[in-house]
Amino acid sequence: MSQVDQHTIEHAQSDKPSVGRKKKQAKAAKPAVQRVTPAKPAPAPAAPVVVDPWLPMAVGLACLGVGLWAYWPTLKGLVNTWNTVPDYSHGFLVIPLAIVFLVARQKSCPGVGPSSPAVGLPLLALALAMRVAAGRFFFDFLDGWSILPWVAGSVALVGGWRLLVWSLPSIGFLWFMVPLPFGWESMASMPLQRIATKISCYVLQLLGQPAFAEGNVILLGENQLEVAQACSGLRLFISVMALAYAYVALVKRTWWEKAILILSLVPIAIVANATRIVATGLMYQFVSGEAAHKFAHDFAGYAMIPLAAAMFWGVLWYLRLLVREDEVMDMSTLVRESRT
Repeated sequence: MSQVDQHTIEHAQSDKPSVGRKKKQAKAAKPAVQRVTPAKPAPAPAAPVVVDPWLPMAVGLACLGVGLWAYWPTLKGLVNTWNTVPDYSHGFLVIPLAIVFLVARQKSCPGVGPSSPAVGLPLLALALAMRVAAGRFFFDFLDGWSILPWVAGSVALVGGWRLLVWSLPSIGFLWFMVPLPFGWESMASMPLQRIATKISCYVLQLLGQPAFAEGNVILLGENQLEVAQACSGLRLFISVMALAYAYVALVKRTWWEKAILILSLVPIAIVANATRIVATGLMYQFVSGEAAHKFAHDFAGYAMIPLAAAMFWGVLWYLRLLVREDEVMDMSTLVRESRT
C-alpha cells in the first residue's frame, strides 16, 4: 500500500464519530436575580417646637401672684429681721444680686422652652410640705427656705427644665436671705467668739497693750472689752461666704481652686473680726470709750466687709500666680502656618 493510500485511510478514520458517552455541554449560568428593595423615604426633619409666648407669661404671672399671696407673711418677717438683726442686714442685697447673676450669665441662657410639669410640680409639692412642717413644728427657718423650691418649680413650669438648670445659681443664692436656725447660729457663734477673743488679745499684747482675756471679755487697762455674740464674726462669715458663692457660680475654675476658696472662708472671717476688735481696743486706749463704742457698733461692721472682700480677692490673686495657664501649641500646625 502506498503512503498516499495509508494517509487517506487514517484521515477517514479520524473523521468518524467517537463511540461512548457524550460529554454534557455545560449549562449556561443563570443570571443572578437581585432583589431590589424599595428605598425608604428619608425622615422628614422634626418641626421646631413653637412655644406660645402668652402661655408662659400667663403661667408666670399666676405663679408670681399665688406666691406673693402665700408668702406675704414670710416676706414681712424676713424684712423685719433684716431691719433689726445686724447679722442679717445683708438680706436686702440678696435678691438684687441674684438678678445680677442672671444678667451676667445671659449669654448662656437657653430661652423659654416647653413647660416641665414633671419637674415643676414635685418642687411645688416640696415647698408646700416644707411650709406645712414649718407651721406644725414652729420651724420659721423652714418656711423661709421653702421659697427656693417654690421659685425653682415656678421656673420649671414657665420655661422648662433647661431654663431651671441655667437659673439654679441665682435660685440657690436666695438661701442667704433667710436667717439661720437658732441652734446653728449658736453653734457657729460660740467658737468664733472664743477664737476672736484669743487672737485679739494676743495682737493687742504684741502692740504693747495690757490686755488679758477672761472668757469672752478682754481686760484692757481700766476698760473691759466684751466680745459679745454680735461681735462673733457671723455676719462677716456669711458675707464672705456669699462672695465665694458668687465667684464659684460665675467663674470657671478648677475644682481644687474652688475648694481652696471655700476653705479660706473661716480664716478670713476670723481675721477680719479680730481686726475690728483690735481697732476698737486701741480706740478705747487712745481716743475715748464713746468713740470706740460708736466705731464697734456703727462703722466697724460695714468697714470690715470690704476688708474681708479684699482678703478674699487676695486669695484669688495668689491662686492666679500659683497656677498659670499655658497655651498648648501643635508644632505641625505651626509649621504649616509658617509655610503659607
